[in-house]
Amino acid sequence: MLVRLSRLLGLGAVAVVLASCAQLQYPDRTATHTDDFGTPVGTQSIREGGDLVMGLSNEPDKLDPTTSSSLYTRYVMSSICEKLYDNDAAGKLVPQLATALPTVAPDGLTVTIPVRTGIKFADGTPFDSAAVQASLQRHLTMKGSQRTSEMGPIASIETDGSDQVVIKYKKPFAPITAALADRAGMIMSPTEIAKAGDNFGTHPVCVGPFKFVKRVPQTSIVVQRDPLYYDAEKVHLDTVTYRIMTDANIRAANLRSGDIQVADTISPQDVDALAKEPGLRLLQSGSLGFQGLFLNIGNVDGVGKPAKQIDTPLAKDSRVREALSLSIDRQSLVDTVFNNWYESACTGIVPNSTFATPAGTACPTFDPKRSRQLLTEAGVHIPYRVSVAVQNVPDQLRYAQALQASVAAGGFELNVVPTEYATLLDVQKRGNYEAMLNGWSGRLDPDGNISRFVLSGSSGNYEGYSSPVVDDLLGRAARTNDTAQRADLYAQAAQAIQKDNPYLYTYRIRVLTVHSTKITGIEAYPDGVVRLGRAAYLTDKG
Repeated sequence: MLVRLSRLLGLGAVAVVLASCAQLQYPDRTATHTDDFGTPVGTQSIREGGDLVMGLSNEPDKLDPTTSSSLYTRYVMSSICEKLYDNDAAGKLVPQLATALPTVAPDGLTVTIPVRTGIKFADGTPFDSAAVQASLQRHLTMKGSQRTSEMGPIASIETDGSDQVVIKYKKPFAPITAALADRAGMIMSPTEIAKAGDNFGTHPVCVGPFKFVKRVPQTSIVVQRDPLYYDAEKVHLDTVTYRIMTDANIRAANLRSGDIQVADTISPQDVDALAKEPGLRLLQSGSLGFQGLFLNIGNVDGVGKPAKQIDTPLAKDSRVREALSLSIDRQSLVDTVFNNWYESACTGIVPNSTFATPAGTACPTFDPKRSRQLLTEAGVHIPYRVSVAVQNVPDQLRYAQALQASVAAGGFELNVVPTEYATLLDVQKRGNYEAMLNGWSGRLDPDGNISRFVLSGSSGNYEGYSSPVVDDLLGRAARTNDTAQRADLYAQAAQAIQKDNPYLYTYRIRVLTVHSTKITGIEAYPDGVVRLGRAAYLTDKG
């Protein structure tokens, strides 16, 4: 069994979100897996300069924080594009390009964010409130934005002098600080936005430890130290190269040979051996995210467009979707396929967090007999055939093959369609799929893990799902100032989602990263991002 997240504090109310220390703790459930987020440089003896190569498990989509939906883009952007806020290893929201946590008016409708001044973007453009306003407005209104729904019901974004941004809301929105600790809070150079427009992602310019140099599609992305960065004395490497290596075996081999110094998403098939290798260090933590099956109910014209009912039993009849959920032996699958490194998942609420309740994290029972009864009631042919798009990497294919066997007992026949990651993201947005095995790296606030995927019209509602009941529950949860009320509302939403089953939660990964012991300062947190901005070579390690 895995070490789970035990507490998530301070995101329950607007005032609390903005002023508290939202901390994650990890209970000692087992000695098997001990969290290790990495070690900051601190007082260690390091040398300046050097080039670091990271083996990246998938190719990022466009390096545009407004339109991106890829975890791997977050890796690269963490080096070149800072946010208004960040979360640290303890799970606390901390200022990054902001100078303090926001203040909120008593009615919750006005959020004031103090921002840095006297610093510059990588192209020399001054950073100020107007630049922040421009980026936030782009995230909110740009066609194809993946950030719009994450930012809540905004009425306007204004500036108050050069050092304050004021967001005015139509209704209170408690999750805004947590949202601004991810891509919605990434601030882009207004000069580059004006010059590049929709093509910003081909040459992104932000504020960060490094600046973008070049990208060779399907091969690598190179960034170099930015001398204009406001905290440049804490940046030690000359360059970082993100080398695309989709095969976990190849990443492991390159770690052993020293051709790369760090790799993400280590396979549970390799991690035990790598952890014992001299010269390598395993970083690991629980995850805020989840993996599962998207089921296309009404995504006909593309994500964000009005849903249109798809005329198949899987899309039209909730009994068929419930049957599929009941036919998944979640715990046995993760234990067998992932060598006891991962754990089963049943809802979008992080287990053992402040927002977790028994009702909100309850798992459907593995019941293939009931699954077949539901299929019979629905009047469909057994076995019922479902086509599932799956990322074309060994771990995902291995899980999909085991899933085939599991759901067969419940009366389903899965047709597994191996798909390249970039294509998978495109298909997901366009709605050109029946079912898809894909997940989410997770956010501190449950709104970022639930609303994005099921709220009507959301930019992440890839299923084309719409439920007035779920919309109402999630809307109320985002507006309330009471942690217990939010927890109860999210629990009710989780139960309502499980009745409709537009998304079938299946498992949670552990964030597994391995790096050379010649390097220090690499950190990987439960949000899934591997942070390289402060990494350095140790002087006594060559």
